[in-house]
Amino acid sequence: MPVPYLTDEEIYALISPAQAREALKKVILDGFHPADDPARISVPAGTGELLLMPSSTATYTGVKVLSVAPDNQEKGLPRIQALYHLCDTETLSPRLILEGESVTNLRTPAVSALAADVLAAPDASRLLIVGAGPQAVGHVHALAAIRPLSEIRLSSLSQDSAEEAAQRLREEGYAATAIGPEELHAATEAADIICCCTSAGDPVIEDVVKDGACVIAMGSHSPDRRELPGSLVRRSLVVVEDEKTAWREAGDVVMAHEDKALPEGHLHSLEDLVRGEVARAEDRPNIVKTTGMSWEDLAVAIAIAEASHHGIDS
Repeated sequence: MPVPYLTDEEIYALISPAQAREALKKVILDGFHPADDPARISVPAGTGELLLMPSSTATYTGVKVLSVAPDNQEKGLPRIQALYHLCDTETLSPRLILEGESVTNLRTPAVSALAADVLAAPDASRLLIVGAGPQAVGHVHALAAIRPLSEIRLSSLSQDSAEEAAQRLREEGYAATAIGPEELHAATEAADIICCCTSAGDPVIEDVVKDGACVIAMGSHSPDRRELPGSLVRRSLVVVEDEKTAWREAGDVVMAHEDKALPEGHLHSLEDLVRGEVARAEDRPNIVKTTGMSWEDLAVAIAIAEASHHGIDS
């Protein structure tokens, strides 16, 4: 029997950023432990690598297969391409194939918003986005679902890209403005929420974040790349998806520790945050550092399957 396939357009029509966030929250509250998730598998291939991201719950099992080809941008092709394969856990029979870009574009901002809903001040309204790609725009959508954003500023290495992203967001009704590098320092100081959506290897903001602000760093899963200065990581409350995963993949954590050892117990898990065992700090910044984990894709894929009536009970 042919396995149903959903395109990016169909997926975006089925599930909102808020629904993706709630799907992640539900998986944790239903008893899933992110620390039990399998590690991401990387296999060299061609000019890049293949990434395999498998995960399983009592009812559903899935794997995202990604190809990462850094030279593709010069050829007018996406750097990352992916498909998601969803099965039922009992028989491992295929249920649904999903276009992977939309799953990732929904999942990553949803994880950020899930954490920021606890870590950002209740009245947070000023958002700074560093980056101007799909994740930058997706994070605006996800964060606007948890806080009334009155001011959105976008900064990017490419001013044209920042202007284009800001224009798109304005057309969608958001108060978005592109800023130049000379404005980034002041914007960082003033922001209630800062979201770094870049592939940078070195810090993209300065350590001038105000106490109580929420900083999201989601740009890489490499231990030798970071978006935040180590001094900011050391003086902040830091939430990661899973501590073991963070020490393996989160350059913002690993490199801050290499600069100067982080104290024992400095990292808190997303699971503990969602379960109410960690509270936001008001006397220092609040950081959420994510690298992307397989269970997150599975949670969103399940929500999409059920919304499309391709779930187990359909």
